[in-house]
Amino acid sequence: MSLYLFALLIGVVAGLRAMTAPAAVAWGAHLGLIPLTGTPLEWVGGTIATWVFTALAVLELIGDQLPQTPSRKVPAQFGTRIVSGAFCGAAIGMSGGAWIGGAVAGAIGAVIGTLGGADVRGRLAKAVGKDLPAGLIEDVVAVGGAILIVTAVK
Repeated sequence: MSLYLFALLIGVVAGLRAMTAPAAVAWGAHLGLIPLTGTPLEWVGGTIATWVFTALAVLELIGDQLPQTPSRKVPAQFGTRIVSGAFCGAAIGMSGGAWIGGAVAGAIGAVIGTLGGADVRGRLAKAVGKDLPAGLIEDVVAVGGAILIVTAVK
């Protein structure tokens, strides 16, 4: 049951920041916190994949703060977050032999994170009068949440 919860939660992170979730899962696998050795997703914990996902996550964190960045709710952005959530959920589920359920939970979490994150960020930006502080708070929540989730999976 807890694997499904972790898969759902990493999906929520993917809904907030599409590349933060795979970067966290890659680091989790790389450090042995998410046991993917001997599975089809073993490559996720490899050095190259870990650094590529990390670089993409950093670029996303920077790009998200730019005013010309499209809404997370446009089809391409939304779809990317669902795929990312499903992928990360599958990786977490795979460690317990439940990759399909993990993928479904991750995809559902991504929808929750995408829609809920947009709503909360919009309200926060309105309250403080600027989007940047709201975006930075969302970054902290996404990165911090991803770290907590990945370290709790083991």
